[in-house]
Amino acid sequence: MEPLRNKTRVIRVGDVYIGGENPIVVQSMTNTKTEDIQSTVAQIKRLEEAGCEVIRCAIPNFESAKAIREIKKQIRIPLVGDIHFDYRLAIATIENGADKIRINPGNIGSNDKIKGVIDKAKEYDIPIRIGVNSGSLEKHILKRYGRVTAQGIVESAMEKVRLMEELDFTNLAVSVKSSDVLMCIEAHELIARACDYPLHVGITEAGTVYSGNIKSSVGIGIILNQGIGNTIRVSLTGDPVEEIKTGIMILKALGLRRGGVEVVSCPTCGRTEIDLIKLANEVETLVANIPLELKVAVMGCVVNGPGEAKEADIGIAGGKGEGVIIKKGEVIKKVEEEKLLEALKQELLNWEKEHRF
Repeated sequence: MEPLRNKTRVIRVGDVYIGGENPIVVQSMTNTKTEDIQSTVAQIKRLEEAGCEVIRCAIPNFESAKAIREIKKQIRIPLVGDIHFDYRLAIATIENGADKIRINPGNIGSNDKIKGVIDKAKEYDIPIRIGVNSGSLEKHILKRYGRVTAQGIVESAMEKVRLMEELDFTNLAVSVKSSDVLMCIEAHELIARACDYPLHVGITEAGTVYSGNIKSSVGIGIILNQGIGNTIRVSLTGDPVEEIKTGIMILKALGLRRGGVEVVSCPTCGRTEIDLIKLANEVETLVANIPLELKVAVMGCVVNGPGEAKEADIGIAGGKGEGVIIKKGEVIKKVEEEKLLEALKQELLNWEKEHRF
């Protein structure tokens, strides 16, 4: 059965296409003051290096809206302006070159104000994401359901979709987020069957890097595995680079993205005779920017390591004072413990030469 994500419409955000059979896009949001152009650009460049494909910036004032023009000149990925309440900020953000804007029509104001934003988006040929969070439901919906529910979130979103359609605008993406993982999953299941617009998936206010990663991985993972969702953002209270790392890892774990070096490592046990935690982290750092598609195993025991690393392309296993290099489950050489990392680096270089053509 074809995933629901493949049956959505397609929108263009700068030079990135979202929806239909296009790959799932990984996004993040800056946490700098947008009007601080230097800091914002520096953060976006770090995010680009980590694999961010679309970046969103908060637009709380006209100074930040004007900054979009200069920021755009210095970055490579599409930029989305995030606006609440003031329709004039949305218009200014579009005029300054944003590739897309995110609004909640419910807090923008009258239909005339929303139409003003729509007309400007049409003029500049950019899409709008309409977003609904569980914390922003209208009073009439809360009254109907008695509390925040997945059904209420989707009803709110669909009211806004219909409003945009009535105003003759369909260049849309939709998001329905909640900080409650199960509610968020249910809301996405409902919205995916209620409309065919591309869906932006995330668990809002997920928390710190530790708790937020767990909640996001569970929630986003289940949603994507059902064939729902076209673009994702992992929302973390921390460095947004961590959002990109986690987002990419979620896609790889689900088989929705390939490329790059995958590191697998054993959880350590009483047989471990090297500082495996330190070694595994060093290996992750080593391979972070290596453009190879292969699996590297880091094992803490020369007894079981070769067997456990059988499914990896290259592996290392440490023992007392020495270690081994493993290829496809076979030990190919022994090295001193302190030279394990350098030996692995050399094997990766050899692998790159062998598979270059």
